[in-house]
Amino acid sequence: MDLYVPIIVLGALAAVFAVGSVAMASLTGPKRWNRARLDAYECGIEPTPQPVGGGRFPVKYYLTAMLFIVFDIEIIFLYPWAVAFDHMGMFGLVEMVLFIVTVLVAYAYIWRRGGLEWD
Repeated sequence: MDLYVPIIVLGALAAVFAVGSVAMASLTGPKRWNRARLDAYECGIEPTPQPVGGGRFPVKYYLTAMLFIVFDIEIIFLYPWAVAFDHMGMFGLVEMVLFIVTVLVAYAYIWRRGGLEWD
């Protein structure tokens, strides 16, 4: 249990800081609300009206997000493999080569289908 005490203390300090920051901002911040302040802000550009049902995002955004997740997961699997490489020997090397080849085949497929091109 002694190993977890610093982690618990750090978590408690982070929670106290987060809650305290929000509480202090609400207590000390200005209370002047007006129409301009409540409007959406889009980097200095006047906001455009949205359709009643909401705007539709192109599918490319979702594909890019899924690609990011796939390659992010690949990195997550590569790190522990690199740390424990000496203990796994040839079996670990063959398994990681198969994993990387699988991910590269998916990457080549997406590249050939034009999933990485922005129009």
